[in-house]
Amino acid sequence: MLEKIFKLKVHNTTVWQEALGGIITFLTMAYIIFVQPNVLGLAPSNVAGEPNMNSGAIMMATCLSAALATFLMAFLANFPIALAPGMGENFLFLTVAGMTVGGATLGWQGALTAVLFSGVIFLVLSFFKVREKIINSIPDSLKHAIAVGIGLFISFLGLVWSGIIRKPATGGIIEIGNFKQPAVLLSVFGLIIIAGFMSRKIKGGILLGMLAATVVGIIFNIIEYHGITSSPPSMAPTLFKFDFSLFLTLDFIVIAIIFLFMDMFDTVGTLIGVTSQAGLIDKNGNIPRCGRALLSDAVGTVSGSMMGTSTVTSFIESSAGIAAGARTGLASVVTGLLFVAAIFFSPLVSTVGGGVITDSGVLYPITGPVMIIVGCMMMKGVTKIKWDDFDDAIPAFLIIIGMPLTFTIHNGIALGFIAYPILKLFAGKGKEVSLLSYILGLLFLAYFIIRQIIVL
Repeated sequence: MLEKIFKLKVHNTTVWQEALGGIITFLTMAYIIFVQPNVLGLAPSNVAGEPNMNSGAIMMATCLSAALATFLMAFLANFPIALAPGMGENFLFLTVAGMTVGGATLGWQGALTAVLFSGVIFLVLSFFKVREKIINSIPDSLKHAIAVGIGLFISFLGLVWSGIIRKPATGGIIEIGNFKQPAVLLSVFGLIIIAGFMSRKIKGGILLGMLAATVVGIIFNIIEYHGITSSPPSMAPTLFKFDFSLFLTLDFIVIAIIFLFMDMFDTVGTLIGVTSQAGLIDKNGNIPRCGRALLSDAVGTVSGSMMGTSTVTSFIESSAGIAAGARTGLASVVTGLLFVAAIFFSPLVSTVGGGVITDSGVLYPITGPVMIIVGCMMMKGVTKIKWDDFDDAIPAFLIIIGMPLTFTIHNGIALGFIAYPILKLFAGKGKEVSLLSYILGLLFLAYFIIRQIIVL
């Protein structure tokens, strides 16, 4: 049966090889189970007096949406690619939830609605094969800059969450943290351990480093131990909790478009990289069953928003499983089953992802170091930007520097997309700019102007 479904012999693989690859892929990306509730759990409600987004429900949505999307990838596309709520998209979700639109906080309910809307658009584009054309019309320099900028933004937050840097109490922008605090020392220990494992190319190094830091934190009474297993948490606090009150307003549309493009960039980049590594690209340079793979991603995003989590996307960590021999969707089935099993470990998630109250505020000594490492992993695209061509370099730089310094992902993206067509026109290269890039630049410029008018 497995041979018939996944064509193991054609791909020169075995059941054991696929199982091992699926397990390793899960181990390399399982950190999202701990990080996602930590990030989205900070998202405020748009209803006064209601608590932030429920962490237990977020964990359930993360595991189940990841499992569903990964199963779809397995059976529709037969690719050894796993999906889950993406890093970067979750921080955009947090930023959006805190935005004030029309005098009211958008809240996590509004952010979930934007994710749903972007997922539906994504689904339609996947059916009509428009997505690839849109991706190809966006300049490569801006695609790479977005990934790098998000990496810097995530690393900056990781340094703050770890307590390694902090806002000065006496005024100023930023300063070094207080290394006399046990939580900060635990963060440094976790960062060193994870970096060491990654340097040694140990499979699942991020997860193993997190668990090592957790054990040390429990032994020295820095973090609170909540147990390991329990009944799965309820999904009721986030299930179908949409807010359509701002549907199709300018702010909402811009936010949904940004969610859409971030998902596009992540998925297409991952598909190209992973299928190339696995030798799955055909002789014409095309990805077989690409439409089915994109459909899996789109359905994952829609279902994830319904459950209560941010954009679901393909994970580049799938390359670890491929390096171990995975070549078919059977590996994805194994990864998906492990995500389902993870829903019974919510106490462990609370132990790993829980905050520690210190004099510097709430710190996250286990997940903070992960943010720094993930940010580092996202920096490699900086080498692909044409730094000698300033009409490419300056818009890319504005995106990269704009995200951490404006403390929002979408503002950084907007700066680059506005600058790109303007500088190309100044350089006499206006014909190199796609029509869509001009449209996006004008939309972002209009967005900034209208936002300023509303604020003023």
